[in-house]
Amino acid sequence: MDELIAQSALQLAAGIRSGRYSSRQVVDAHIERSVRMQPRIHALVVDSYAAARRQADLCDAQLQESRQRGEERSWPPLWGVPCTIKESLAVTGMPQTAGSIHRRHIIAENDAPSVQRLREAGAIVLGVSNTSELCMWMESFNPVYGRTNNAYDARRTAGGSSGGEGAIVGAGGSPIGLGSDIGGSIRMPAMFNGVFGHKGSPGLISNAGQYPSPQGIAQEMLATGPLCRRATDLPTVVGLLAAKPTLSAEVAAVDVSRLRVLRLRPDYAPHPDRAQTAALTRALQALEERGARVEDCNLPGLDQAIDIWSHMLVSAGSLSFAEMMFGDRHLTSSLRGLGQLLQRHPPHTLPLVLLSLLERIPAHMPERMRRCLAQGEALRQELMDRLGDDGVLLDLPYPRQAPRHYHAMLRPFQFVRSAIYNALRLPATACPMGLDGGLPTGVQVIAAPDRDALTLAVAGVLEQAGGGWVDPLAQLS
Repeated sequence: MDELIAQSALQLAAGIRSGRYSSRQVVDAHIERSVRMQPRIHALVVDSYAAARRQADLCDAQLQESRQRGEERSWPPLWGVPCTIKESLAVTGMPQTAGSIHRRHIIAENDAPSVQRLREAGAIVLGVSNTSELCMWMESFNPVYGRTNNAYDARRTAGGSSGGEGAIVGAGGSPIGLGSDIGGSIRMPAMFNGVFGHKGSPGLISNAGQYPSPQGIAQEMLATGPLCRRATDLPTVVGLLAAKPTLSAEVAAVDVSRLRVLRLRPDYAPHPDRAQTAALTRALQALEERGARVEDCNLPGLDQAIDIWSHMLVSAGSLSFAEMMFGDRHLTSSLRGLGQLLQRHPPHTLPLVLLSLLERIPAHMPERMRRCLAQGEALRQELMDRLGDDGVLLDLPYPRQAPRHYHAMLRPFQFVRSAIYNALRLPATACPMGLDGGLPTGVQVIAAPDRDALTLAVAGVLEQAGGGWVDPLAQLS
């Protein structure tokens, strides 16, 4: 079982096709790991284990029938391999509450396009995973399902809003997961749980079929994408989700020795702790050893990162969080929600109630809104000019290792080191860089729009340099 858990999705698929092991064995191994870890992490909120086992048996039967007939058949690249899906993405017959009590009755009637593409590639869905309420906080806790814990330390956050995916993939319960990211919601859970995650360029992967579904420029800030325990899976999985079969070849063609690697000097707030500083140093050294040229990059506009991200999100004109939570935008509703937090089982979480209050502010400050949006566009252009076609920027998804539960509220804006790249609409890949004190560390790699191949290629190099997934059971034993 441990041998199967250690492998990449592509290795598992190759083993299934060759007959080295069956899809049922692979699925059972991941179900067994998920069941074992679930009391600690509470990552999958609804499982489909019985259906997954039936699908695995069907995959094996079709393979066996093909072998008996002596057929040379081309099988889908993820044939018989398990996966998991963030609960806010539509999966036929599964709940899609996005952690909101007002959606407890919602059952998805159809798969989101991204889910459908995984199924078409042969993947088998094991279940749906936890999120933060309405997918808008970095702690995957909500009134519907409760709280998800970190794969390496149950006292710490798994991240959000794709924290369930980060935890289940990081725990070894799934080789690949599907999440979404509008402010670091793939990259922070990936880093906190020691796995890889990719936020693609705008439009690369369809955002249809998820809730909430933002409008306007926020749709470009949002990215649906994978979390993988092995970097070697990323090019294939991203290519499948994007319906771009050439992506793997593009990644393979990247010559990392010819890349320019931008290093932020001076750094910007919030400043990293010792473990994350060391992780960034290791990543830079690994790329230098491969021949890449490291260049210092001063971007003073990053000091306005939180203003740029928040004003850009509000400017999109999507349905407000107050409306989704309370049915209206009245201030009294948000204040009533604040009072309800004193109840034994409040209907909403503190971060969302505060957000329903704070989201009103920019509309009353139109000049500040215009200034922040202009600063964001200027920063985006400056960074794109510096990146060009052969550059990547190394930064941190979060300035410290996974915080203890609720401690992120004491420093609420530290997620901006991920969120700013949503506002700038640039592709970014989160890469683990080993453990420090038993907890994962990690970096993120950013490139110019539509240069996702560069960040994915760098992720592969960093995995080879020793920054790959470490089984948390080895730390817990």
